Amino acid sequence: MAKEKKLSTSQYIRGLAGVARFSFKTAPGAVMFKLGGIIINSLLPIAITYFAAQTINQLTAAYAGTPGAGRQALTYVIITAALGLITTIWSSIDNYIQQIMRYRVESRVSDMMYEQFLSLDFWQYDDKNTIDLYDKAQRFSQFYAYVFDRLSNIVSQLVTLVLSLAAIFIFLPFMAAAILLAVLPGVYIQFKVSRAQIAHWNKNVETRRAQSLIEWNMLQPEGIAELRMNGLTRFLMNFRQKLRDKDQHGRLEFERRYIGKNLLSDILQAVTQVSALIWIVLEIIAREQPIGQFVYVQQLVQRALGGANGFISQLSTIDEDLANLFDYQAFMKLPTNTSTGIAQTKPPKVIEFEDVSLRYPLTDHDVLKGISFRVEAGQHIAIVGENGAGKTSLIKVLTGLYAPTKGCITIDGTPLTDIDRASWHKQLSVLQQDFQHYNFADIKDNVYFGDVSKPLDDTLISSSLKDAEAQEFISKLAKKEHTYPNKWMEDDEGNKGTNLSGGQWQRLAVARNFYRNSPVIILDEPTSAIDALAEARIFD
Repeated sequence: MAKEKKLSTSQYIRGLAGVARFSFKTAPGAVMFKLGGIIINSLLPIAITYFAAQTINQLTAAYAGTPGAGRQALTYVIITAALGLITTIWSSIDNYIQQIMRYRVESRVSDMMYEQFLSLDFWQYDDKNTIDLYDKAQRFSQFYAYVFDRLSNIVSQLVTLVLSLAAIFIFLPFMAAAILLAVLPGVYIQFKVSRAQIAHWNKNVETRRAQSLIEWNMLQPEGIAELRMNGLTRFLMNFRQKLRDKDQHGRLEFERRYIGKNLLSDILQAVTQVSALIWIVLEIIAREQPIGQFVYVQQLVQRALGGANGFISQLSTIDEDLANLFDYQAFMKLPTNTSTGIAQTKPPKVIEFEDVSLRYPLTDHDVLKGISFRVEAGQHIAIVGENGAGKTSLIKVLTGLYAPTKGCITIDGTPLTDIDRASWHKQLSVLQQDFQHYNFADIKDNVYFGDVSKPLDDTLISSSLKDAEAQEFISKLAKKEHTYPNKWMEDDEGNKGTNLSGGQWQRLAVARNFYRNSPVIILDEPTSAIDALAEARIFD
């Protein structure tokens, strides 16, 4: 387990500044509105408290027979009500603006995360450290949209605290200092709790991943039969519960350790609040101060403590988020697939392996060693070997997903490493053993996904399905090729999908590759789920 990273003050400030800059670039209007709202949200409640106190003072004076006091009280009531209405309206608008900003920021960050993940060098998908880093970065990205909200709330609560303390200082200077001292223990405790939460989350990344994978496997319709027949359903449920409890019990344990300290902090604040109220009551009685001062001080003390607690809560939360900023920034800086080179615009005439060896990163043995062969246009070759012999690894280096550790692959004499990878992929039609099941798309789109670089060609889709011998089972479906290949999906007209067998899915995958119509066809056990006669016809 890597040592927990701690933010220095400069890193903390840079992190906050980076979040603010990104939010402003994404939604400048919303950010400006939010900044204005910080002042308004801090001043309006204090103004309402002031006029409410003045109302009580004037009502007391009116009861005592002071001329004009009743009229003045009504004026203060109207002002207080108007300020309350403004607060309500502003709150509704502010909530809408927050939703706009969250949507824009969350969408942008999500897009950036997907683009980064899908652009990594291929070997990184097999690297556990990369996937761990992705899990941690994803956690931060999911809350990125709320970080600016928390940042603005921190500033708002801080302004509320400062203004409330300043207003209290006018009447009770020592009490303002006492309130400030009372909130400091809470700040320390919340920071300790947030650090413990970060350490716990990082320590249990694999536990949560295992739990997530179990949940995913248990909810796949095609796997439920095996789970039941092998008696795995209850076993996996118990295993999932064990992992969940391990994660949650650890979190609850460190929360329990801080209960006593949190309680003492709360008691200190409560005693400070009661002391302030007792003092102002004694002042009113001894010096015959206006009764409204009690309401004024009581509300200001409550707002000061509320602002302090809100500041602590938001600060500890954003502290946790910014501590995860390390992982997010590290993930976004991972090297990506920026392959550039000679564009392969024509179908290759000769593909040649010259003494090619491959050793996967972070391993100590070769999966391919000294492979040499030559394939010319029009040739059909078969690679035969035991499981684990390296057949799939051979495909990975041929497609450019991995570079050979030793030797060279040439395309018409040009090293594959010198060829633009995207242009090379356009020349290939690859059907892998673990081909994709696009359950969210209908059968036609499943075929069209073979080549989305050109407009959908209905004629080519029909011929591809026919050549893959998929037309027979498709013709029996109510919506034909517009049927979803999954019973959990239905179209806009309410037509439910259907679950395909393994052989039917394989025919669909073969049709997808026929539709791609590339000059180089690579098939990795493409007909393992298809009967022998149909397999022979498809190969023909």
